[in-house]
Amino acid sequence: MVFFAVLFLFNMFKYEQIGGYMADDELKGGAVARAFSLLAYVAGGGATGNLSALARDVGMNRITAARLLATLEDEGMLEALPHGGHRIGVRFLGLAADALGQDDLIGHGRRLVSLLSKQVCWSGYMVELDGPFAVYLVKEVPQTPLVSNIRPGSRIPAYLIAPGRVLMARLPRASWRALYDAAQGDPRGARVTFEEAEGMLLEAASRECCWSLGAFETGIDACAAPVFDASGEAVAAISVAGAGFRLRERPADRGIIEDAVSGAAKRLSALLGA
Repeated sequence: MVFFAVLFLFNMFKYEQIGGYMADDELKGGAVARAFSLLAYVAGGGATGNLSALARDVGMNRITAARLLATLEDEGMLEALPHGGHRIGVRFLGLAADALGQDDLIGHGRRLVSLLSKQVCWSGYMVELDGPFAVYLVKEVPQTPLVSNIRPGSRIPAYLIAPGRVLMARLPRASWRALYDAAQGDPRGARVTFEEAEGMLLEAASRECCWSLGAFETGIDACAAPVFDASGEAVAAISVAGAGFRLRERPADRGIIEDAVSGAAKRLSALLGA
């Protein structure tokens, strides 16, 4: 995978936007080297907001620095920050994870959940199962945060919430009853009967995304999709939640949100080798 990462950058810069193909000596010490130099600079915490300072620090002129930043951003190797500057992009992290055999679920998940939250303007979460409970690992909020009691570390009977259902639904059906019974130690566990929980799980198992429309917290809707690892096991769920009036006022947003949540879950699954 390292070879393909190098080949990708090689081909990306082999053709100058204003100068045609470069000579071999330029390829060996020119655009490709500058690209890696710039990526290493950003990975090391270097700031890119001031082009003059950036060009000086990495040893290139301002025009080249600006062009490389734009190209790396377009290719997903860098991400522009809201208030200026850049950080390493998800695509580059994916290449690195593949090359090193790493599958940092929380690290990649936090980045993707943050992007998802900004995309749909709802709070974003990542959840995993711990026995009968869904445990919230990550929470990212948009500029207008959702009024919710859910935070990282919250543990909720899995069948009561959308991200928990998409995970529990992908366990053997024969295990559902025991998990339901184990959740009865939580006072919220009996909010629904087992038959009701089973019906919700069967519906979740039949869909790519699972919705909860004001069922757990009044006035709050949620959408979730499963994340799979290299073995095909559902190891986590990505979800978003927001005020229910949005879907009542703009029903078409439901499809937009589903596509965004499903897309984020698929990207994280790909980073984990699925």
